[in-house]
Amino acid sequence: MNFIKKTVKRLLGISNENVIERLKKKGLKVSTNFHMQQGCIIDDSHSYHIEIGNDVSLAPNVHILAHDASTWWFLEHTRIRNVKIGNRVFIGAGSIIMPGVTIGNNVIIGAGSVVTKDVPDNCIHAGNPARFLEHTDVYIAAEKARMNAENTFGEAFSEAQGVSLQNKEVLKQMAAKYGTAYLK
Repeated sequence: MNFIKKTVKRLLGISNENVIERLKKKGLKVSTNFHMQQGCIIDDSHSYHIEIGNDVSLAPNVHILAHDASTWWFLEHTRIRNVKIGNRVFIGAGSIIMPGVTIGNNVIIGAGSVVTKDVPDNCIHAGNPARFLEHTDVYIAAEKARMNAENTFGEAFSEAQGVSLQNKEVLKQMAAKYGTAYLK
């Protein structure tokens, strides 16, 4: 089914690349090495209030909002606020970045988070509302220490490379044995 959806989107000219190019024409600022997975929404009507840095990844179904129309019925005006996302940022699946938020550099936002306040550099935030969990460099050092020759795998094991059923089983076994497996 996923293949059919991707094929239809490709034939109709609907892709993340086309969406981003259209939003850039409307004023969205996106630097290099930006990746956006399926289902992401970047505020279409106010994209010119959004700036995204280098090396940023949006997991599936991330929403980035620059406006808040809840004031319309009361003020006959919509609130608009700028959003800035720094460099080397990962935003987990299903997260929502609210208007007016600035996310610093070297940041990880956990899946399902609602980011309502600024996130400083080198931090991991998660939750609803998102809150500080730990510093990114501490987390990465701990993960690096857990990596070993048995639980760390190269690109041959990735879904993009057509990983075999046998290699999937090896990944599954090592994730069970060590609690985590690491895939390039």
